[in-house]
Amino acid sequence: MENTSKRLADDYRTLGGRRIAVIDDNLGSSREWDGDPPEAARFWDDHIATLPEEKKRDVETFLPSVTEADGAEGSK
Repeated sequence: MENTSKRLADDYRTLGGRRIAVIDDNLGSSREWDGDPPEAARFWDDHIATLPEEKKRDVETFLPSVTEADGAEGSK
């Protein structure tokens, strides 16, 4: 299913964005542990950080999750 939130998350990731989704008790957020490349950081600041909280959480649900990131590390 293609929607605006998914497209924003995909565009951010294409620019090298490294944020990871953290979903806990149905509340979403994202964490930026590794820092983003400048283009991805600008995209996040201009297109995602400015969204209302609910819409921003929608975008965050399309980012890789903490559990996916942990699994990816373990499979290397």
